Amino acid sequence: MPRPRSLTPDRLASAALAVLDRDGLAGLSMRTVAKELGMSTMALYRYVADREELERLVVEFALGTIDTGAPPADLPWRERVEVMVRRLRDTLRTHPSVIPLSVAHRHHSRAVLRWSETVLGILTDTGFAGERRVVALRSLVAYVNGALQLAWLGSLSGAGTVAISALDPEEFPLMAATARSAQGVDAEREFFSGLAVLLRGLEP
Repeated sequence: MPRPRSLTPDRLASAALAVLDRDGLAGLSMRTVAKELGMSTMALYRYVADREELERLVVEFALGTIDTGAPPADLPWRERVEVMVRRLRDTLRTHPSVIPLSVAHRHHSRAVLRWSETVLGILTDTGFAGERRVVALRSLVAYVNGALQLAWLGSLSGAGTVAISALDPEEFPLMAATARSAQGVDAEREFFSGLAVLLRGLEP
C-alpha cells in the first residue's frame, strides 16, 4: 500500500523557496529540496514528477500573494499601471531567485496570468490594442524583471559603482562621472524614475 500523501504543495513549495533564497537558482534541485524536507529524493518524486513541476509550485507559492485587483478606475492610466507594477515588484524583490522562474513559467502561473490580465485591462481601457498592447505589456514585465535583477546583482550602492567611479577619467570620463552621481541615487528613486521614463514613452 502506498504511504499517505502527507506533504502539502504549500509545504513543498515553501521548502523549495527556502533553498532558492539561500542557495540561488543553481542550488535548486530535487535532491536539495528533499534534504530541506528531511526526506529522500526518491520519496519526493511521490509528490512532484520532476524539477519543472517543482519550479511551477515555487512560482505560484511566491507570487500567489500579489494583489491582482484593478486599481481605482478614476486614477490616470499611468498611475493605475504604476500601482500594478509596484505590487509585482514588492513581491518579487523579496525572492529575487524566483524572477527567472516567473518568466519561464508565466504561462502556467495563475498569479502571473491574473496580474497580466488586470494590466491588459488598464491598457485596453486606455486605447492600447493589437501589437501596441503586446509591446506595452512586455515592456512593463521586462522592466520589472530587469530592474530587479540589476538592483540585486549590481546595486548602485554596491562595490561596482565605486569601482566605476574610480576609472581613469581620460579613458572613461562619462562612465566615471555617471557612477559618482549614481552613488546618491537610492533603490526606490532608481526604480520609479526609470518606470516613469518608460510610462511616458508608452502611448496607445
